Amino acid sequence: MTLDSTFAIRPATPADVTHIQSMIVELAVFEKLEHLVVATEQKLHEGLFGAHPACEAIVGEVDGEVVTFALFFHNFSTFLTKRGLYLEDLYVRQTHRGQGYGSRMLKHLARLAVERGCGRFEWSVLDWNTPAINFYKSMGAEILPDWRICRVTGTPLTALAEG
Repeated sequence: MTLDSTFAIRPATPADVTHIQSMIVELAVFEKLEHLVVATEQKLHEGLFGAHPACEAIVGEVDGEVVTFALFFHNFSTFLTKRGLYLEDLYVRQTHRGQGYGSRMLKHLARLAVERGCGRFEWSVLDWNTPAINFYKSMGAEILPDWRICRVTGTPLTALAEG
């Protein structure tokens, strides 16, 4: 693994929304979930930079080209009574994989979590994505076998809210 000395990580800016949006679509295609993507650049901009931002993002660049992003937000652990840093998505463009950029992004986020006094740094991974699971384990992540994600969206969410 050779790290490109021109690789730099920085907070995302409004000018990065187009790049992040295109990588979200690439990620969805990779995960075979493109049918679920309704995100637009406008909605992403509002979530990241609107009056009440819901999340943050960092990007990684090589020679000024955005090649990776990580989108994250804070959650809260009642057991620890501390906030945590939750990584929603980390993506490295296919043409830039194997250069160590993903591990550098994770390390950057871990440092950010420590600096912010977070008790946890968490994310989810699809159970079939063995390369990602092995990568995360190599970075020190524990894969929690007893936990499942519960999700309510769309019509079931509306029904739950009204019921």
